[in-house]
Amino acid sequence: MQQAIEIGRFITFEGGEGSGKSTQAGILANRLARSGRSVFATREPGGSPGAEEIRAALLSGRVAPFGHLAEAVLFAVARADHIDNAIQGALQEGQWVVCDRFIDSTRAYQGATGGVPRSAINALERLTVGELSPDITFILDIPADEGLARAEARAAGGELDRFESQDLMNHERIRRAFLDIAEEEPDRCVVVDASQPEAMVAEDVWETVLQRLNP
Repeated sequence: MQQAIEIGRFITFEGGEGSGKSTQAGILANRLARSGRSVFATREPGGSPGAEEIRAALLSGRVAPFGHLAEAVLFAVARADHIDNAIQGALQEGQWVVCDRFIDSTRAYQGATGGVPRSAINALERLTVGELSPDITFILDIPADEGLARAEARAAGGELDRFESQDLMNHERIRRAFLDIAEEEPDRCVVVDASQPEAMVAEDVWETVLQRLNP
């Protein structure tokens, strides 16, 4: 009798610019792999060939003149491609998917701060995400000015992308939007103080994964 394949786990990282999402997602993916799990590390927008092409258009700012709704729609198109051609297959194969950004970024950036109605955001999610939901979403929280300073230091004099280059007030709104999401969905979302040293943030993340998912 053939043994059933265990369905994988889905973990996402969210937060404002400079919060350390990519770093922490990478650290967690490595720790899971060392614990013996098969891991698929990915990102949004992107994670599949089609979605990566859309990512380039979104982050360059070429879509911005068409407004926040157009951005939300393109994020949704990229997400659908990402799910269909990467995430869903990885989960069905029993892999642990660790994703840098997912639905909450669209809710925060284009929804809560961009003014796209929640009904429109919800409709896009129903069409693209359906019943798929992360097992854990880590909201990496950092004061907006501190996160922006990190993003600018990371750019090292180069150009900031479409979203990093927004003014401080918008970054504050984005931070508040993520915290509101965490408050609305406490069973899924875990807020982590991202102003701590990197190693301490990583330990907070790992302890939560151990407690909730026992890898």
